[in-house]
Amino acid sequence: MAASELYTKFARVWIPDPEEVWKSAELLKDYKPGDKVLLLHLEEGKDLEYRLDPKTKELPHLRNPDILVGENDLTALSYLHEPAVLHNLKVRFIDSKLIYTYCGIVLVAINPYEQLPIYGEDIINAYSGQNMGDMDPHIFAVAEEAYKQMARDERNQSIIVSGESGAGKTVSAKYAMRYFATVSGSASEANVEEKVLASNPIMESIGNAKTTRNDNSSRFGKYIEIGFDKRYRIIGANMRTYLLEKSRVVFQAEEERNYHIFYQLCASAKLPEFKMLRLGNANTFHYTKQGGSPVIEGIDDAKEMAHTRQACTLLGISESYQMGIFRILAGILHLGNVGFMSRDSDSCTIPPKHEPLSIFCDLMGVDYEEMCHWLCHRKLATAAETYIKPISKLQATNARDALAKHIYAKLFNWIVDHVNQALHAAVKQHSFIGVLDIYGFETFEINSFEQFCINYANEKLQQQFNMHVFKLEQEEYMKEQIPWTLIDFYDNQPCINLIESKLGILDLLDEECKMPKGTDDTWAQKLYNTHLNKCALFEKPRLSNKAFIIQHFADKVEYQCEGFLEKNKDTVFEEQIKVLKSSKFKMLPELFQDDEKTISPTSATSSGRTLLTRTPAKPTKGRPTQTAKEHKKTVGHQFRNSLHLLMETLNATTPHYVRCIKPNDCKLPFTFDEKRAVQQLRACGVLETIRISAAGFPSRWTYQEFFSRYRVLMKQKDVLSDRKQTCKNVLEKLIVDKDKYQFGKTKIFFRAGQVAYLEKLRADKLRAACIRIQKTIRGWLLRKKYVRKRKAAIIVQRYVRGYQARCYAKFLRRTRAATTIQKYWRMHIARRRYKVTRTATIVLQSYLRGYLARNRYRKILYDHKAVVIQKWVRGWLARTCYKRSMHAIIYLQCCFRRMMAKRELKKLKIEARSVERYKKLHIGMENKIMQLQRKVDEQNKDYKCLMEKLTNLEGIYNSETEKLRSDLERLQLSEEEAKIATGRVLSLQEEIAKLRKDLEQTRSEKKSIEERADRYKQETEQLVSNLKEENTLLKQEKETLNHLIVEQAKEMTETMEKKLVEETKQLELDLNDERLRYQNLLNEFSRLEERYDDLKEEMTLMVHVPKPGHKRTDSTHSSNESEYTFSSELAETEDIPLRTEEPSERKVPLDMSLFLKLQKRVTELEQEKQVMQDELDRKEEQVLRSRAKEEERPPIRGAELEYESLKRQELESENKKLKNELNELRKALSEKSAPEVTAPGAPAYRVLMEQLTSVSEELDVRKEEVLILRSQLVSQKEAIQPKDDKNTMTDSTILLEDVQKMKDKGEIAQAYIGLKETNRLLESQLQSQKRSHENEAEALRGEIQSLKEENNRQQQLLAQNLQLPPEARIEASLQHEITRLTNENLYFEELYADDPKKYQSYRISLYKRMIDLMEQLEKQDKTVRKLKKQLKVFAKKIGELEVGQMENISPGQIIDEPIRPVNIPRKEKDFQGMLEYKKEDEQKLVKNLILELKPRGVAVNLIPGLPAYILFMCVRHADYLNDDQKVRSLLTSTINSIKKVLKKRGDDFETVSFWLSNTCRFLHCLKQYSGEEGFMKHNTSRQNEHCLTNFDLAEYRQVLSDLAIQIYQQLVRVLENILQPMIVSGMLEHETIQGVSGVKPTGLRKRTSSIADEGTYTLDSILRQLNSFHSVMCQHGMDPELIKQVVKQTFYIVGAVTLNNLLLRKDMCSWSKGMQIRYNVSQLEEWLRDKNLMNSGAKETLEPLIQAAQLLQVKKKTDDDAEAICSMCNALTTAQIVKVLNLYTPVNEFEERVSVSFIRTIQMRLRDRKDSPQLLMDAKHIFPVTFPFNPSSLALETIQIPASLGLGFIARV
Repeated sequence: MAASELYTKFARVWIPDPEEVWKSAELLKDYKPGDKVLLLHLEEGKDLEYRLDPKTKELPHLRNPDILVGENDLTALSYLHEPAVLHNLKVRFIDSKLIYTYCGIVLVAINPYEQLPIYGEDIINAYSGQNMGDMDPHIFAVAEEAYKQMARDERNQSIIVSGESGAGKTVSAKYAMRYFATVSGSASEANVEEKVLASNPIMESIGNAKTTRNDNSSRFGKYIEIGFDKRYRIIGANMRTYLLEKSRVVFQAEEERNYHIFYQLCASAKLPEFKMLRLGNANTFHYTKQGGSPVIEGIDDAKEMAHTRQACTLLGISESYQMGIFRILAGILHLGNVGFMSRDSDSCTIPPKHEPLSIFCDLMGVDYEEMCHWLCHRKLATAAETYIKPISKLQATNARDALAKHIYAKLFNWIVDHVNQALHAAVKQHSFIGVLDIYGFETFEINSFEQFCINYANEKLQQQFNMHVFKLEQEEYMKEQIPWTLIDFYDNQPCINLIESKLGILDLLDEECKMPKGTDDTWAQKLYNTHLNKCALFEKPRLSNKAFIIQHFADKVEYQCEGFLEKNKDTVFEEQIKVLKSSKFKMLPELFQDDEKTISPTSATSSGRTLLTRTPAKPTKGRPTQTAKEHKKTVGHQFRNSLHLLMETLNATTPHYVRCIKPNDCKLPFTFDEKRAVQQLRACGVLETIRISAAGFPSRWTYQEFFSRYRVLMKQKDVLSDRKQTCKNVLEKLIVDKDKYQFGKTKIFFRAGQVAYLEKLRADKLRAACIRIQKTIRGWLLRKKYVRKRKAAIIVQRYVRGYQARCYAKFLRRTRAATTIQKYWRMHIARRRYKVTRTATIVLQSYLRGYLARNRYRKILYDHKAVVIQKWVRGWLARTCYKRSMHAIIYLQCCFRRMMAKRELKKLKIEARSVERYKKLHIGMENKIMQLQRKVDEQNKDYKCLMEKLTNLEGIYNSETEKLRSDLERLQLSEEEAKIATGRVLSLQEEIAKLRKDLEQTRSEKKSIEERADRYKQETEQLVSNLKEENTLLKQEKETLNHLIVEQAKEMTETMEKKLVEETKQLELDLNDERLRYQNLLNEFSRLEERYDDLKEEMTLMVHVPKPGHKRTDSTHSSNESEYTFSSELAETEDIPLRTEEPSERKVPLDMSLFLKLQKRVTELEQEKQVMQDELDRKEEQVLRSRAKEEERPPIRGAELEYESLKRQELESENKKLKNELNELRKALSEKSAPEVTAPGAPAYRVLMEQLTSVSEELDVRKEEVLILRSQLVSQKEAIQPKDDKNTMTDSTILLEDVQKMKDKGEIAQAYIGLKETNRLLESQLQSQKRSHENEAEALRGEIQSLKEENNRQQQLLAQNLQLPPEARIEASLQHEITRLTNENLYFEELYADDPKKYQSYRISLYKRMIDLMEQLEKQDKTVRKLKKQLKVFAKKIGELEVGQMENISPGQIIDEPIRPVNIPRKEKDFQGMLEYKKEDEQKLVKNLILELKPRGVAVNLIPGLPAYILFMCVRHADYLNDDQKVRSLLTSTINSIKKVLKKRGDDFETVSFWLSNTCRFLHCLKQYSGEEGFMKHNTSRQNEHCLTNFDLAEYRQVLSDLAIQIYQQLVRVLENILQPMIVSGMLEHETIQGVSGVKPTGLRKRTSSIADEGTYTLDSILRQLNSFHSVMCQHGMDPELIKQVVKQTFYIVGAVTLNNLLLRKDMCSWSKGMQIRYNVSQLEEWLRDKNLMNSGAKETLEPLIQAAQLLQVKKKTDDDAEAICSMCNALTTAQIVKVLNLYTPVNEFEERVSVSFIRTIQMRLRDRKDSPQLLMDAKHIFPVTFPFNPSSLALETIQIPASLGLGFIARV
């Protein structure tokens, strides 16, 4: 397809831009051939008419599809050109924060100006062993590729790191060397890799300086060769340096510094050892203050000085030499402060006693006057004579600076030589990897000799680079057998010829330097005459006659000729050098001892850089003529020779290129300046690589990858079984021009742009398919919507028509109802009219009749009133008299009652004011309220009584009224008489008036009394209401307090529960950490153990036994066998015996941790010895009472003592024999072994001697203790156990015979007296201890009884709580305590009701008391448990002593006392579950059962754990025989044999699993049959009978547990080694769901294909391997809990390795890959369900991987998505989340990238999360293993031993 056909509408292109270099635009219409203008739409929204070049008619560069942007390899881009490269680098650097990118064979590294966490040891481990294209670009990947090719091809390698100053060259080279040091290690104990890394701080301090571009700029080039041996381990290194910038010593530009070492010295001037240097602040020295920037932000020069000195020490530079270096450097600083005074224009002088010069001479050890003279004069030599001529001030200053530069250059050279000597390989070097850290192409406003040499070196390197790239392209084409044509690439050989050929620039410069009157101007004229207009690459500036221009491969550079000759000569005055050589300071002449260079007497000052060549370790002597000739070489000539040597070295190696790019000049982190980046890309050769690749076939696909990616472009009929033919057929249809692609053997090669065209076709096909799918789905949705609408319309119509029918029916009903209403309404109106008329008539009649009736009534009423008035007047007269008397009586009663009420009220008020009354009211508030209620009821009753009295009074009043009426009638009858007595009437009227007045007064008094009664009633009601309110408030306060108490109790409960849960979790974490730490120590111990075994084997080969007939006896076999022999005495420690006997030959210095542990162990043994002695003393007290009987039999006692004395002598002789044997062994070692091994100071000799001495001393001490203990125990037995006379006589006779054999009678008497006193003391101490023990027990009983009485109320509650779970039990107990405290609180609430402060203080004290009581209860529980444990231990020890007295009879007694009865085991008819073997058959037993047992052979058909059962049954028999030596020997041999098997076949999973299972079973058997109650719960009665009776093997259980831990760790390592190659391929690369993820175009660094082929691991491979592991472990009878732990560890390894690779592979971070991972994880979970292992915790270890897969699939746009991600990814760290989001890469055009703003949002939300900053998971982490007790139900007596084991020599007991 023609390229012009791709320029269609909406195609995106790149157009040049002066600011951004390249700008993206979009075509608005299709391009047609012949168009001169392109209509473009820019990204900022503007439209542009882009005019094509009328001459070239070149179209703008096409832009790559979005899915190719951000690729790891630039050669994977379909369009290879400058804007595509620049944009890809910018996207990776700015958006994804990725600083490394491949460009074919080149690694492009952009300096981030920020510390990134991508260089840790975990990253190194992740890249180790990986293919270069499988992981994301990294400097470690390049280093690994070089290391791998060196080992695979056995060819030396080189890593060429280049770039501008500040681009990060030094850091990249440093990380590459760190990778080699970490991965390879060193071949010796000298830690060469540390020395290689230590050379960096030294070289940086003396060769790096701050510049305007870089704070740590390397001012020299270096090539470091790292040497390796045949096993590819570092053995040494060598360094070559190039072009040190000497001029920086005497001059620094603005904002720059001198070399770091000067400022480090000034910062450390106050140190005591530096006072002699007389230094000060850096601003006081001329050579360090010129730049005006003496301090670098964030750098502490004093600390850097300490690092430099530490590195010097590590490299073997002694303190004296270091101080010599610092003296010379300080002298240079003081030399720079030397000033000159002009005497005239041609001469100068130094002030007298000039302090800087005096200090310089003192430091350098030279004569002051002589140095002062030659600084101001120079010597001129002619053929006839020699002249001494003064020099001017300027010349003197230049001479001083030249001397300073020369001294510094010599010192630099001397340090490099010593560094090389320290790094020199002691053995022969097999291969090396060179790291070249060299300056990149430089161009400044003023370019001089230094830039000329630098650019010359870059021309040579670029030529080598171009040839290498072209060679690789040619090899690739030839390998694939495709036709190829010569690719035209830029050949810079003409430029190199211009510089270095005959009559070239360097030749003319050297020739001019030889001329007596040669100048820069004459040299420039020669250049113009020789090359101008003759060489196209050489030009002359228009406005200058002292400059020239060279067209380099990167750019044109203009060089100023001024200073070229001086810098090329690089000379100093000979007299000054002679003065320095005559120095008394020994180190200074060493700097100039090889300086035989001819120094021109007419020399000028030198500046700039100078070449430093490598100095060999042994200097060679050449002929004088050759030396003289060598010294006449100029700097340019030397540099050319060194460069040729470097190119020869590089051409002899396989090069690897690292191009460092400086993204901006302001040192801003992650800021990209396009202009600066393009300049460097053009200069470093990256674009040339792109151009060479683009000229051929840059895009390359394997047939399988092409088929997988472009399967969508094929029809079903096109797909054949042969993938290659299928691809050919399809390509011929898709691309008509066959020149656009080529078919190779395994790959298809495409021209530039063809992959983009195929991607366009694929995207169009997928887009068409998507449109078709969308069309179908949208049609289906619309049809579904139409059907739903039609159905809805029908329903609506049905309801509307129904509604209309209902409305019509309603209308008819309303019409009929209206007619009916009208009928009834009219009838109603007529009836109402009739009723109104009738009613009016009736009303009229009623009113008329009423009027008449009222008139009659009024008349009758008038008569009646008159009668009534008469009646009332008469009655009033009678009542007036009565009321007067009644009023007086009532008044008297009221006054008396008022007086009494006032008294009562006063008394009540006094009582109400008193505190006691208030307390009583509050104490019985409810009673008081009831009393008040009763009082109110009584008052109501009184009120009712008063009302009844009032009613009675009214009745009396009515009766009087009636009486008065009768009187009135009587008066009416006597009216006539009244008329007569008129005067009497008048008097009566006056009396009536008076009575009326009295009546009014009575009424007023009655009213006042009623008012007072009402007021009293109101006051009473108010008092009652107040009391009710107060009662309500008290109730509320009571409820509040109760609620507060309940809440506080609840809070306390919750707090305690939370605290308990947190403490439990913390304890679990601490326990796991402690287990992990302990198991790591065991792992380290096993490594040291292997080291010890190796050294032991080497010792065995070197050491010869001097006496062939000498053999070790059985008694010392266990001590000489290995360091893992354990004795019953030594096994009582709680520490690990294996660790206490750890060999220390790994390091010669003393291991302080081991020393402290041994010291602790010695202290514990002394304490245990003292405890045993105390117990024996207490036992002696018990036999004091039987001393009389003992004294009655003195011959027997003496015979016994004499026998013990004989035994002691026998043991002493045996001990002497052992000492003699040890001395002979020492002698043999010193005589026969190699001197370097057996020398007294040799580590192996010293370790062996210390071990033998300690063992012998321990044996002596233990044997003496055993003798003493046995003698005392036997004597106690004689005193306690009565014997009959016959046996006593027999025994005494035998003992007397033995006594007669002894000659020393005094010894017997002395021993008898001493033992007698000892027994008395023992008995007295035992009795006192017994009494104290009884008193203590009695006190404990009393305390226990008091506790029982105190807790008697809680017995029932505790009994109920025992049936509850722990949580409910705690809750119930807390609830009970809260109830008790609540009741108590209520009581005190009433008590302190009047004083809230006291009540509050009481509550606080109550809470404190509660807490104290709980703490005391816990302490008491601990104390009780501790006392019970002590009682149990005491009882057990007393029982053991009694058993020892009754049964432990020494072998000597059994032989010498045959008549004494011996405990003989009863013969059981049934099998007792024990196996008997002879002592000499022990090795055969171990050999057949352990060493030669094959898990895949005989062991497959055995009962699981059968070897463990057999070994335990043998141990049981030895225990039954009470043979401690046999038990110890068998257990030691078992442990050592298992270790030997695992060492020999430790890589076999079945072997390790088999012995892990058997070791655990053996451990469980020792626990199950130990006799301890905790392990006997699940035993049958028969199994309890099989428990061990004589020995406590608890310490051996610890040893076996440690052994099981070591085996478990070895098992984990074995399965990790098996699974490691499968994990990445099976979990990440292989497509389990075919077709989900497509293969993106790849570059030169091909990834591992995800298409499964014959050699690829898949998920099924992992599952099959897991099935194999599980079946093997189940077949071997491994404990289910242990299997769960192994599976958990296995799944952790799978998850960690998968996640780590995911985090380091950008091509794996896509949506489809997330689906693949989740599917793979679901398959692993399904496997766990099938094996019933879901509760093993294995699924939780995959949680980080699951969340990472979910993160790849979730939406990543809005803030809600960010919140969901933060809540979902709780198992991932912030660094991991951000890394996945940065690496997320769309595979198809339909996916979208993650925006930078979204990633920033995630970071903001997660900034408060506290997690590890580490990016990768620790794949080497091993969870701490536990071995839960798992008793066996198998009866020992039922076990049958197969004949196939070859154990016929074992007898069943």
